[in-house]
Amino acid sequence: MLYLKYFIRMNTKINNLVTTEYKVVFSKMLKDQNMLFGGIVMQWIFEVDYITAIGFTRKKMVTVSIDKNKFLKPVTSGEIIKLVGSVAKVGLAKITIQVEMFKEQLDSEIKQKSIQGTFTCAEIDKNNKPIRI
Repeated sequence: MLYLKYFIRMNTKINNLVTTEYKVVFSKMLKDQNMLFGGIVMQWIFEVDYITAIGFTRKKMVTVSIDKNKFLKPVTSGEIIKLVGSVAKVGLAKITIQVEMFKEQLDSEIKQKSIQGTFTCAEIDKNNKPIRI
């Protein structure tokens, strides 16, 4: 019965935690193909991944793996970016974070998913060694 209460509490917490961050793409962020530079994208995604992991556990967390990233649509100058992070799975020692990035033109209400990524995070102790969540 104790496990069932823990499971229900964790599922409620997972379903209620979403991290949202907004960015604007400026021309100085573009590579020579006039698309947003991937390094900037990864920085933004890692920030949302980190904030989501910390927000869920309230512990010292690190990203231990990038499980999958898909670049679906190019992002160009002047677009508004919305990054959304959520907890996809919780294990005993690791959690899986899903981050999606949507783009929107300033002159349109059309939103398109441009990137999605999955990350695994783990809690670490004061000596930076992995421990159980």
